Amino acid sequence: MKWLFFDLGATLVDESDVYKSRCEYAIRQLNIDPAVFMNKVYAEAEISPTPIRTAAKAYGVVLPEWNNSLEKLYKGAFDIISYLYGKYKLGIIANQALGTQERIDNWGIGKFFDVVMASAEAGCAKPDPKIFSMALAKAGCDPADAIMIGDRLDNDIIPAKKLGMKTVWVRQGYAIYQKIDDESKRPDFIVDSIDELRELEEKFFVNN
Repeated sequence: MKWLFFDLGATLVDESDVYKSRCEYAIRQLNIDPAVFMNKVYAEAEISPTPIRTAAKAYGVVLPEWNNSLEKLYKGAFDIISYLYGKYKLGIIANQALGTQERIDNWGIGKFFDVVMASAEAGCAKPDPKIFSMALAKAGCDPADAIMIGDRLDNDIIPAKKLGMKTVWVRQGYAIYQKIDDESKRPDFIVDSIDELRELEEKFFVNN
């Protein structure tokens, strides 16, 4: 493997405080039992990459703008990225608002990535294969020489596999509610946290 491409939200970036804020907002607007709304969110998470927004829309609630200030790196994310840097070329393929490079610079990881392909700047979003192809073209990398690492089967794993990339499913955030119900969704590797990437790399990446 020559290139490792990462998703950001719920992969390297912990969005749990944003999730909590948005769910609490919807629940206040609806004045319903929190468990009722959250069960809807969990059900939507199986099929939607934006389960809170989808659940809120089903109840007729318009959520406020996404609050980037509540995001933070997962514990261990900086360490694993700095460990992989130099062993591989690193890139980002993510559905993100404008200013992705500035945000990753502020978290101290921007310097590690040679390619940052964010949907707002790319003009297309995952799962559209075009954004993956654009990142690979910018990297000058054949899909067979790259691994896509992300939290969503629908947004990250399936489109990357179709292009011929290897895949790692990081089961963080609402990704735990997704199910592998056919072989097209099956990633090459599965980890339950970003921390597990070091061990996975030591065992498998070097031999592929």
